[in-house]
Amino acid sequence: MSQGKGLTEEKLASYPQQPHGGKLVNRVLTGKERDEAMERAKKLPMIMVDLEAVITLEMIATGVLSPNEGFMVEDDYKSVLTNGRLKNGVVWPVPLSFAPIGDRNKEIIKTLSVGDEVALADDTKEPVAILKLDDIFYYDREFRASNLFGTTDRNHPGVDAIYRRMGDTALGGPIQLLRRVHWGPFENIRMEPKDTWNLFYEEKKFRSVGGFITGANPLHRGHEYIHRNALEEMDGLFVQPLVEMAKREYTRHEFRMLSYRSVLDTYYPKERTILAPLRVTYIFAGPREAVLHALIMKNYGCTHALIGRDHAGIGDYYDKYASHTIFDEFTADELGIDIRLFHEVFYCTRCDNPATEQTCPHDHRYRINISGTGIREMLRYGVLPPKEIVRPESARIAMQGVQPKGVDENNQAVSPVGKTIKSIFPYYLNSSRLGGAKRAQPLDVENLTIEDLETAVRDVRANADQIYKDIYQEFSYVTDTLRSTQADWVTDARESIHQQQEMVIDYLEEKVDKAPEKASDEFMYQDRQEAERELKVARRIAEDIPSALRSEELQYRTWNPLPYNRYRGSDEK
Repeated sequence: MSQGKGLTEEKLASYPQQPHGGKLVNRVLTGKERDEAMERAKKLPMIMVDLEAVITLEMIATGVLSPNEGFMVEDDYKSVLTNGRLKNGVVWPVPLSFAPIGDRNKEIIKTLSVGDEVALADDTKEPVAILKLDDIFYYDREFRASNLFGTTDRNHPGVDAIYRRMGDTALGGPIQLLRRVHWGPFENIRMEPKDTWNLFYEEKKFRSVGGFITGANPLHRGHEYIHRNALEEMDGLFVQPLVEMAKREYTRHEFRMLSYRSVLDTYYPKERTILAPLRVTYIFAGPREAVLHALIMKNYGCTHALIGRDHAGIGDYYDKYASHTIFDEFTADELGIDIRLFHEVFYCTRCDNPATEQTCPHDHRYRINISGTGIREMLRYGVLPPKEIVRPESARIAMQGVQPKGVDENNQAVSPVGKTIKSIFPYYLNSSRLGGAKRAQPLDVENLTIEDLETAVRDVRANADQIYKDIYQEFSYVTDTLRSTQADWVTDARESIHQQQEMVIDYLEEKVDKAPEKASDEFMYQDRQEAERELKVARRIAEDIPSALRSEELQYRTWNPLPYNRYRGSDEK
């Protein structure tokens, strides 16, 4: 029961990727074997488990967490926490531990010994799996929290989950899955590793696949930037939005999936892009979770793992690029998957492109940030985010699924409006508009209101794509020798301005000639010196007026000395 169904060792060996640890685990019982095990389970001691444990059991059994075949024994558990590796040296960043809580479960645990089997049942009280006990050991919650998360602060959601969900005694050993939980709206599109290996390498004949696991946000242009970079060099892209166990204020997972489908159907190559939900528990482990996701992608058959700047990050608990530097702790051979790290993506209106600090030299005056939290808050406030950071096809659907919707009695959503403005429109605190001059006094985030959000949104909608358009228009006007591509009225206006200014200069030249050396009335008349200064300014203004360009004035730009037929190879003169 080691390899995934239909995947022989010979087939796997021929693929450009291999499962982590060398085998694709399959602990799913079927047919007669499953029926017999189910009858046996009903006679075994029974421990009740929550939804997170059920999800983990299914991930283990279907090979998502290969090479693990069950919950870790103490040696592996401690080795993973302290070294990021199983005791045998295989990289594994996050412990798979099982320490049930509840008075009834505690009483059952007291009766168990190593070598026993125990049934694990969900809230229906029907067995989900059988656990064969290879180890029973003391579960130190503080030790786990400090080593896994780098903190014991209960405000960290991962730390809180340990103290909330975990008891004092851990049970370790291999599992057998008796039944799978229905995935609800995702049942028809769920994919297990055995399915993706076959799809990638048998049906589609890919030689490379980029994996991308994403969390609580609808698909935005930062994701798209990463995807397009990957598709330029890889045969396929496998996108897995996480579903289940998300915080309540996130966009509901059904609507996130629908927003992904909407964008992928419209803007991505269909034959090379695969979308499937990943039902996983949120560990909130920051950089260690980034490594776990890379290995999950590997077990799904991906050759490359696409990791963004803040992959699985939690507030300010980790450095900005901790999800990148964590990979320095492992060699490429140990990981067995090509890690592609991407810097934070924003939209530069001066470049007129999504960009990163690696590629864009322009400052915050021109920048619209792609903040997942900020995007969710804009949806909550009832505002479609700028098209430069979220496609409307994505945002429109995601807005329907964001929870909760709207604002409270103080016109605030989950996150204060000032924080939302700062996260997406960084220029707004110091500049009154995109690319504009600095404010005399920077704005205070805490004093920003809904009206400021409206102002920023209107400014971006009006000017985000206008900045580069205006720049291009200036370049095209002074460059085009085919003047029919330019509007006559611009040339007419410039000629008119030149003529008017020449009229001003002619008048001032005459005025200088007639001006007295000393004026009789300094308010009504001017002396010659002041009139000359006035004329000097008028001539300078004339120099500043852009040229009005017409075809006949641009003949000098055609410098080719030979007729075209000679350039085309003709010998005729």
